[in-house]
Amino acid sequence: MDGFIRSRSRPAAAMMSTKAFTLVPAVEREQLMGDRERVSLECVECCGRNLYLGTSDCFVYHFLLEEKTLPTGTATFTATRQLHRHLGFKKAVNELRAASALSRLLVLCDGCISLVHMLSLEPVPSGARIKGAAAFALNENPVSGDPFCVEVCIISVKRRTIQVFLVYEDRVQIVREVSTPEQPLAVAVDGHFLCLALSTQYIILNYSTGASQDLFPYCSEEKRPIVKRIGRQEFLLAGPGGLGMFATVAGISQRAPVHWSENVIGAAVCFPYVIALDDEFITVHSMLDQQQKQTLPFKEGHILQDFEGRVIVATNKGVYILVPRPLEEQVQGLLASHRVEEALVLAKGARRNIPKEKFQVMYRRVLQQAGFIQFAQLQFLEAKELFRSGQLDVRELISLYPFLLPTSSSFTRSHPPLHEYADLNQLTQGDQEKVTRCKRFLMSYLNEVRSTEMANGYKEDVDTALLKLYAEADHDSLLDLLVTENFCLLTDSAAWLEKHKKYFALGLLYHYNKQDAAAVQLWVNIVNGDVQDATRSDLYEYVVDFLTYSLDPDLVWTYADWVLQKSQEVGVQVFTKRPLDDQQGSFNPDDIITCLKKYPRALVKYLEHLVMDRRLQREEYHTHLAMLYLDEVLQQKPGANATGAAVTETRAKLRHLLQKSDSYRVHFLLDRIRGAGLPMESAILHGKLEQHEDALRILVHELADFPAAEDYCLWRSEGRDPPYRQRLFHLLLALYLGPGPSSTELTVAAVDLLNRHAAEFDAAQVLQLLPGSWSVQLLCPFLTGAVRDSIHARRTTQVAVGLAKSENLIYKYDKMKLKGSSVRLSDKKLCQLCQTPFSEPAFVRFPNGGLVHTHCAASRHTNPRSPSPGART
Repeated sequence: MDGFIRSRSRPAAAMMSTKAFTLVPAVEREQLMGDRERVSLECVECCGRNLYLGTSDCFVYHFLLEEKTLPTGTATFTATRQLHRHLGFKKAVNELRAASALSRLLVLCDGCISLVHMLSLEPVPSGARIKGAAAFALNENPVSGDPFCVEVCIISVKRRTIQVFLVYEDRVQIVREVSTPEQPLAVAVDGHFLCLALSTQYIILNYSTGASQDLFPYCSEEKRPIVKRIGRQEFLLAGPGGLGMFATVAGISQRAPVHWSENVIGAAVCFPYVIALDDEFITVHSMLDQQQKQTLPFKEGHILQDFEGRVIVATNKGVYILVPRPLEEQVQGLLASHRVEEALVLAKGARRNIPKEKFQVMYRRVLQQAGFIQFAQLQFLEAKELFRSGQLDVRELISLYPFLLPTSSSFTRSHPPLHEYADLNQLTQGDQEKVTRCKRFLMSYLNEVRSTEMANGYKEDVDTALLKLYAEADHDSLLDLLVTENFCLLTDSAAWLEKHKKYFALGLLYHYNKQDAAAVQLWVNIVNGDVQDATRSDLYEYVVDFLTYSLDPDLVWTYADWVLQKSQEVGVQVFTKRPLDDQQGSFNPDDIITCLKKYPRALVKYLEHLVMDRRLQREEYHTHLAMLYLDEVLQQKPGANATGAAVTETRAKLRHLLQKSDSYRVHFLLDRIRGAGLPMESAILHGKLEQHEDALRILVHELADFPAAEDYCLWRSEGRDPPYRQRLFHLLLALYLGPGPSSTELTVAAVDLLNRHAAEFDAAQVLQLLPGSWSVQLLCPFLTGAVRDSIHARRTTQVAVGLAKSENLIYKYDKMKLKGSSVRLSDKKLCQLCQTPFSEPAFVRFPNGGLVHTHCAASRHTNPRSPSPGART
């Protein structure tokens, strides 16, 4: 019951018109009864081509149906009457059912079910029949398993009783009799399950176990009950409120109900449709979305039944067949009306009636068609999902956009076409805002599918179209596309980029296609202003970087002068920042230096690269760089047009090079500097020549730069032994205290030198040099340090002597222990080296206790390869 409650809570679907069936006459009145006005048609049975009709005057008619399809696609039926037979009663034939496996026709008339031959309409010779039947139904899902019988369930004339029979060719056998809570009015059967319409409700009854399940109530006095088996373990019922309800044998509904007329006479199922008949119309509802799809006027109808997929309706006087239009044709009709959701539901529901492979082809095409309908309505999200689900050849979509497919593409649109549009302009009717939205969608869609299976086989078409869209829209992703793996066709793409003045992007395209010379020339033209493209404001730096990492040396040399002319400092990077492997090959430093002679600033940068970064120790590079520094310093001396900061920076570089490098020609530079007014540089060069006194004299007497003099001593003694450093500091002190008039500055410098570097001096020698007029207080830090160092040295020496004595004492103790132990020697003892007995008391004993002859021990000492029994004592 819960299932039915949930189903009934759904609102009625809106009625939509679909031509799902065509009503075609099969048997006209004249064929059936001639001029007998009072005779009426009461029941119908169809089995294959055999059509059986039962009439009110107790006749059974047999017709052969032939179906033909006209050139227009319309089906027609021709019914040829074979036999007719009167059953011998005065009452109407109530029901007919064919049992083709037995070649029998079951006929219900006057409460009796008779068996007649399907072709001759003769009663079976045995006269077998079932009496006392008000109605009956065949079990299309039999449980007996016997192929030579059919199972029949009857509503007995006995009150509240259902009977189950097995019917054979010439006999019948009762199997089960089941009581019901109320009088049954209609029955359908599936396996052990009976679906019954009682007087006040519908129920499901398992006649094997007796278990029953109430479905829902209805009033039999107000309307005619309908109970119809529509599939395995599922039934269709006429419910209250004009609802067609579905029920399973478990008593639940797995489908939503359909809304039909309150006065339904009969119902049938022709998947995916439910067909209902009332006194004026035939209505068609979808089982998939429950919407009413079609209405056919049909007055005086009173029979509606389906036979193996063929739906027959009849009036009292004639028989008609509801011919379904092919599902594919119906789907196409819905798509033509832009009823996308209905078309998809119907197409998906056709899966059970179409072979798998054929269905997949059909359904993919429907999805693609639906996608184009949504696309035309600018429903891009829906269109995208339909295109992806339908595995659309994306070129179908690209082809809508003029000129996007490359001229070399072999693509032709699907036939029959998936849509009705020639191109995007027709689709949008020239609305540029819509055109723009469509192009944005295509950009997004192509970007998503270009790396998926959907683009396999035609990646050139996809990427070329995407490039054209990006270029036209001035989209940032254009450059991203060109610097990553892509399949853009060069000819089409180059022409398009040039048309839209995307010259930088065109250069990237050339580079991706290994045409670096064309790419660089194009970028050079942009920098020179020959063509206009503002994509990159730093394009010159980009070209320099591109050449820096280019593997084509000819290309680099071709544009080396151009980049250097633009900026020596930046242009030289094509040589200085080049990967080291390249520098070892096609870019010899001597060749580069020759090239850079016209560009002095670039030459300095390159030599700095060789000397400072690569640390090449070639004398000519170091000397050349020092000379360039020197020339610049000499040019920038006071009076030249240069700032003080520049002079200071260049001199600092020169001094740093002179101090740190050991690879330049010292004498050559010293000759160049002599008389140039560069005392500090001269001092450094004298220092390199170990001319310390000359160097210090310049620092002390010419420059009076006492801190520099101290730094000089530290610099030149770096990594040397202490006496060397001490000699330099004594030399400096001697200059401070040298003969001649003594100035206060030199005295102060000497005192500061002693006090700051007390450890670097021999205190005894210093005291002999110092003037007697200097006070102890003046030299207190020096003297304190000297005394401390002296005491420290003495104590350290004492500690070392003590440790040595202790170690010596330990050795003596060990020796005494070894000498204190006795050794027993006899003529039976053997030497461990020569294995002969001792003939005299002289021997040598090893720490491991082994005894050897003295001459054997001496021989072992002179021959290290002899056996070693242990260290000698």
